[in-house]
Amino acid sequence: MPRFAANLTMMFNEVPFLDRFKAASEAGFTAVEFLFPYEHSPQEVAEKAKTAGVQIVLFNMPAGNWAAAERGITGLPGREQEFRDGVEKALLYAEHLGVSRLHAMAGIAPAGADPAACRATLIANLKYAAQKLAARDITLLLEAINTRDMPGFLVCTQKDAHSICEAVGAANLKMQMDLYHMQVMEGDLATSLRRYASQCGHIQIAGCPERHEPDTGEVCYEYLFRVIDEIGYPGWLGCEYRPAGKTTDGLGWYRAAQH
Repeated sequence: MPRFAANLTMMFNEVPFLDRFKAASEAGFTAVEFLFPYEHSPQEVAEKAKTAGVQIVLFNMPAGNWAAAERGITGLPGREQEFRDGVEKALLYAEHLGVSRLHAMAGIAPAGADPAACRATLIANLKYAAQKLAARDITLLLEAINTRDMPGFLVCTQKDAHSICEAVGAANLKMQMDLYHMQVMEGDLATSLRRYASQCGHIQIAGCPERHEPDTGEVCYEYLFRVIDEIGYPGWLGCEYRPAGKTTDGLGWYRAAQH
């Protein structure tokens, strides 16, 4: 049976971030993930997770100026030193938080950017990060994100992500397969899960097309959960969705999946 991690960036927004660890635990989750912890000290975040009794399974490396609509810098030429500084910062947090997976967002291509230069930068930065993370026994993740939500994102299909991972050639670089993004861009979810099972390092879920609870929209997660068991995926399913209302009111799907 799949194991679910609440995404604290999107879920439990009824309370401040540091209070969401307790809220997730009280709702029955034993694991959480989130985009960024950097507004708080690693000690603060670690204490909240410990007190709530939840495991932190994933967060993102620094992704540039989020407020200015940057969505990662891994593939942006000229930002290499900033990326490397971000790797060190993420590793500091990972050490305190006991996290074994870190996601490096590829980024949105700047206007006029050379696609070949962006790809070369992405590969070089991922090679650097993978080597740094391997020394700490941490898996590096690369996610394909749909271009409806993020126009110009550098990696937008599972084929793209797999190709980049192959070019990097690091054993600890895996694909982060977000089924919501996959449905928007490609569909054929079960086939992709089976095709890339050996390269899959993390899975995330959400309803599609609205990105609400997984039991809403056009995707049959009841079936996909069986596929995920079938392929032997050992990790967590990150619940990266926007609740349609109060988070706890929409958890009927989660309770049903426990049986």
